[in-house]
Amino acid sequence: MNQLLRRFGDLGTMALPAGILTLIVLMIVPVPAFVLDVSFVLNIALSLAILMAAMNAEKPLDFSSFPSVLLFATLLRLALNVASTRVVLVHGHEGEAAAGVVIESFGKFLIGGNFAVGIFVFLILMIINLVVVTKGAGRVSEVSARFTLDALPGKQMAIDADLAAGLMTADEAKARRREVATEADFYGSMDGSSKFVKGDAIAALLILGVNIVAGFCLGMISHGLSATEAAQTYITLAIGDALVAQVPSLLLSIAAAVIVTRVSDSRDLAGQIGGQFANPRTWLPVGVVLAAIGLIPAMPQTVFLPAAALAFWLWHALRKRQAMPEPVLEAPPMADPSRIALEDVSDHTLVTIELGYGLVQLVDERRGAPLVSRVTGVRKQLSQSFGFIVPQFRVRDALDMPPHDYRIALGGVTLGSATIRADRVLAIDAGEARANHGLRGEATRDPSFGCPALWIDPAARDHATAEGFLTVDAGTVIATHLNQLLSERAHDLLGPDQVKALLEGIRAHSAGLVETIHPQPLSLAAITRLLRALLEDGIPIAHPLPILASLSRAVQQTVDHERLVELMRADLGALIVGRVCPPHERLPVITLDAGLEAAIVQGMIDPVTGQPVIEPDLARMIGERIAMLCEERGPGEVPLALVVQPRARRALSALLRLRAPTCLVLSIAELPQTQPIEVVDVVGAAQPERTVPGLPHPDSHHDQAESMAA
Repeated sequence: MNQLLRRFGDLGTMALPAGILTLIVLMIVPVPAFVLDVSFVLNIALSLAILMAAMNAEKPLDFSSFPSVLLFATLLRLALNVASTRVVLVHGHEGEAAAGVVIESFGKFLIGGNFAVGIFVFLILMIINLVVVTKGAGRVSEVSARFTLDALPGKQMAIDADLAAGLMTADEAKARRREVATEADFYGSMDGSSKFVKGDAIAALLILGVNIVAGFCLGMISHGLSATEAAQTYITLAIGDALVAQVPSLLLSIAAAVIVTRVSDSRDLAGQIGGQFANPRTWLPVGVVLAAIGLIPAMPQTVFLPAAALAFWLWHALRKRQAMPEPVLEAPPMADPSRIALEDVSDHTLVTIELGYGLVQLVDERRGAPLVSRVTGVRKQLSQSFGFIVPQFRVRDALDMPPHDYRIALGGVTLGSATIRADRVLAIDAGEARANHGLRGEATRDPSFGCPALWIDPAARDHATAEGFLTVDAGTVIATHLNQLLSERAHDLLGPDQVKALLEGIRAHSAGLVETIHPQPLSLAAITRLLRALLEDGIPIAHPLPILASLSRAVQQTVDHERLVELMRADLGALIVGRVCPPHERLPVITLDAGLEAAIVQGMIDPVTGQPVIEPDLARMIGERIAMLCEERGPGEVPLALVVQPRARRALSALLRLRAPTCLVLSIAELPQTQPIEVVDVVGAAQPERTVPGLPHPDSHHDQAESMAA
């Protein structure tokens, strides 16, 4: 069976080269009339197949090969024109049947053997094809190509924004980028392919003229026919040949027009048109107008009145179908109203998204529930970033909220809220919008990043994209806000259930490593507390093996939580520093003056945590100085790192988490021995010392670290 399928695959690969070779043969080598008849029938069948494929496509990209198919179909028709011209001119004097039964039938049956009628019919078909269908399709292709190319940068920005917000995976983003690029290529190709159809129509007119003139001359000069006999024979054959070629040409022109005028829909063209004409209000005015025209005495009542009756019947039938009630499913048995379940009074989800009643349509399954799919994408993205399965989110309505408001809560505590418009699109000015864009809408701000934005009508989305705005729908706004709020709270989302699932997953291939730490000497609660502390310090657990290996080494020295955290951080120093600075680049470092650091370490101690307590004035001075240094760093530069004694690290980390969140706080034990550094500033010193440019010498690194620790 596999060999048979492989053989068919090889035949399919050879079909296109064989077809091109056949076209060349038809143009050069004389072929019998029977072969010509079969080729004409196949040409008409191919044109019908292309038209049906264009009508059944849900969106234009479903038939993305149409420009190439149009080229080959045009070449086939021109090759048949050349072959039929040769047969007509060489054997036309033998009778009308010498050119094949297809050309003879078109010459006799369709035009009744009158070549004058045939010329007029052919010219009318040419006018329809060239002036109406082809010209209109070419104009639509040109406009579509221009707008598609103008909107291409904005669509790429929207994909990048959705990827950064966690609304799609990297593979989905790659597929969407490929689709956007294919769409631009398709409309650009269609803009050029419309010239094929136009050129084919002009070529058909020229070929008809050549056949008439050459046949008339050859009939009288070479074959001794009279002028009447030559005209009757050769012009009839030429008209039949032209009509045989013009019918497939008209079908292909209609197919091209159908493709470029399609609007993306979940239905094919017949279903789309039928669904939009199924409104009974459409047919009542039609019936009234037809009946009024039919009642005029001079009008043919036998035609208009039956047509009016048909329109009234359609209106009645569609109205009756619209009034039919929806099928009612059998209702489940009524619950006991006196029984109260725990689910009725308790929320078992950690993250809740509450919507005002005006936003409930975002989770309506009949409208595709766009918010549900986007929230699922955020959860998947956060799980990949954190390294554990994030608990499910709950989306529910809240009647106590304004209709267009939403809020995001974590454990019952509101993290953020905003007002949005479910029926509009948010156009965000991320710094790329034109100053005189002329876009109109309701001014607002993006709830995630505070950028100026406008709520615009969905019909103006392409205009906004072309003007440099980033356009997102209401569901994407909520999902992006959710991702932005939860990205900084990984430790709040990690619980014993997630840690248990993580350990069971690792146990499948590293059972010995798990047994060294769990269930002895650390319980599930102890490991959960430890991993939450690492996440709070910004250390992800997406790669759990080195983290558990470090924990396995640390538990051999102590089981105290605070001491375990410090030992693991020292062991994972390369991982911590490597997330912000490559190993071959200098790490910009801030240190504290020796006296200032001693004052912190030897000062007041929190009796609960045992950690140093920094005095308010001193904390304000340190926070403002480091925040100023962080602001002076340019975009794209390696962030600053504050290196202090191990005992002061935790207190200073909590201080800078709000004042300078981009600053990395390290103890001297966590700094890798091979990491080159550059001391940028010494906080608290009268004259901060700065290192000269250049990497520190490897032999002097230990002395520098020891002096910093002192």
